[in-house]
Amino acid sequence: MKRDPELLRLADTVVLPGFEGKAPPDWLRRRLADGLTGVVLFSRNIAGPSQVADLTAALRAENPQVLVGIDEESGEVTRLEAVAGSTRPGSYALGVVDDPELTEGIARDLGRDLAMAGVNLDFAPSADVNSNPDNPVIGLRSFGADPELVARHTAAWIRGLQSAGVAACAKHFPGHGDTSVDSHHGVPLVAAGVEELHEVALRPFRAAIAEGVRTVMTGHLLVPAYDAVLPATLSGRVLHDLLRVELGFEGVIVTDGIEMTAVSGPYGIGGASALAVAGGADAICVGGEHADEHTATEVRDAIVDAVIEGRLPEERLADAAGRVRELARWGASAAHRRPAPGHDDDVAIGMAAARRALRITRRSATAILPLPAPPHVVELAPEMNLAIEKDTPWGVGEPLGKLLPGTTVTRLDASTATGGAVESALAAAADRPLVTVVRDAHRHPWQTDALNHLLAARPDAVVVEMGLPGRSDLGAVHIATHGSARVCGQAAAELLAGDTRI
Repeated sequence: MKRDPELLRLADTVVLPGFEGKAPPDWLRRRLADGLTGVVLFSRNIAGPSQVADLTAALRAENPQVLVGIDEESGEVTRLEAVAGSTRPGSYALGVVDDPELTEGIARDLGRDLAMAGVNLDFAPSADVNSNPDNPVIGLRSFGADPELVARHTAAWIRGLQSAGVAACAKHFPGHGDTSVDSHHGVPLVAAGVEELHEVALRPFRAAIAEGVRTVMTGHLLVPAYDAVLPATLSGRVLHDLLRVELGFEGVIVTDGIEMTAVSGPYGIGGASALAVAGGADAICVGGEHADEHTATEVRDAIVDAVIEGRLPEERLADAAGRVRELARWGASAAHRRPAPGHDDDVAIGMAAARRALRITRRSATAILPLPAPPHVVELAPEMNLAIEKDTPWGVGEPLGKLLPGTTVTRLDASTATGGAVESALAAAADRPLVTVVRDAHRHPWQTDALNHLLAARPDAVVVEMGLPGRSDLGAVHIATHGSARVCGQAAAELLAGDTRI
């Protein structure tokens, strides 16, 4: 099949591919010079701020108006700070503090860092209302379970980020919070009816649109109230009828990673991409798992073939390309009006937010804080979803060790948290304080079992929950950090060590 060069350029405009390496490969340079409009950075592309700035400068040498996207939510989902851990807490912690000015300041601070690195599109914030506490993929990425709270903090985040010249992205439309399946692996079902969707899941998206959000990311969700067959990413009823017409969104609709099983499983990467554009999506995000020229070409050619075969109107593709180009022009113009680097009092905004998000429950009159001696810390580490970098550091042991030299740490996971391992950890804590750190303990029976074993032997232990809090009646003292970012661990360590900054 012969493909028209102009159609190929139009299709390339709507593809946002990932790539390997910390400098642009030759194929990406060539495609940028020939019509490709944007790329997506992942942690594999990032070594540090100056390197990212060099990388984005190399991209702009090929296309001065290139869109450079990144999935940087702060907190648990971080790419810029994946190696050391985020210096800003995630959305759930900000929702607990419930100070929209703080949320706006955090997002503005992040936006400055992104802009300085040459990034002009951030796939954040999560506008999902985390209605289901057992949600395996949203959780701490949401501002909370109250739709009005999520709406006001979504709007605040967008104000802050876009004030720094970085386009925000409300995700995952029409709302991934009330689900029990991870769309990386399957198709989550949203069972709510139209009225409930408008009252809960859609409220933050309405707030985002009213705030002028530049992009909205689709969720790979089956929403029978609107479409009982196609996931939202592929559904004209969801993307065009609901998001464009009913809610009045005029910006760029970008897909979640198109290679995710929920959509690529039944349709293939190329097939899902063509269906998404036909349904109303403007940009196809691809490359989280398949970051090569072959995949980018497969997506482009599948979109062109859909036009040739009459499955995708050329006018729809042209409309999508026009919206992406307009966003690229906005990003290029915003580069000339970026704010100056933050003032000295901005530097610690993430740490201040993490401290404000701590919640302490003392259950024993004899509970002692700060700790009277260096403790033994037992960290129970669950397997994380694919949105979270598995090697990003978290926990209390390392920062506490700096404050209280002599602190020791045992880290156990689902395969190693056996009875014998727990007994060994208890032996290491003999005649010393014991601190047990968990992460979403309510979702992981093995964590609950290990924690019960530890507390049965040591009811005086301190429990630090660094995930979504379930119970606060565990341990002599229970500390909820409402996040596992590096600053959340530091804030908890300060409290345990008696640091006067708390």
